[in-house]
Amino acid sequence: MATAEKFEKSALVIGVLSTAEDRREYLVSLLEKNFGKIRDISPVMDFSFTDYYDREMGRRPVRYVVLFENLVDPSDLADIKVRTNELETLFSDANPVSGQGRHVNLDPGLLSLSNFILATCKNRSHRIALRNGIYAEVTLLYQNRDFQALPWTYADWASDALRAVLRSFRTQLRAMLRV
Repeated sequence: MATAEKFEKSALVIGVLSTAEDRREYLVSLLEKNFGKIRDISPVMDFSFTDYYDREMGRRPVRYVVLFENLVDPSDLADIKVRTNELETLFSDANPVSGQGRHVNLDPGLLSLSNFILATCKNRSHRIALRNGIYAEVTLLYQNRDFQALPWTYADWASDALRAVLRSFRTQLRAMLRV
């Protein structure tokens, strides 16, 4: 019989979609206050993969990705997603006439040496229920020296630009695990 052991810690990564770039410094400070010191932030990238968020956010958002210094227990992912949902409300001004609401969308994930897992509130056939209405999905697998997309991987996470960011973060994770 196998014995359950503690999970290996993962790097906390949060994908940010934002139309509130004038409040980016405030958002970054909130992220640090809630999740610890930021180790790295990707460059800001255009988000042109879908117009899904345009109406709600008032225009086309930009994307960037944040890597945190402190490693986290993977079993904390649901709590992290609940907290990021709460933080999104600080950048919301729901307007039923225009349809605008959120100006920041936060997608927390776990980066390990073997994969990248995202948390979500949307249930689909390939997602695993965690708790409190939060699900997890393996979004990318690390194989053959690169992140590989799966059939359900969103186009932005499958893009060369985001996979390059995650490769860089993975290199940093290797160093973090050696400490």
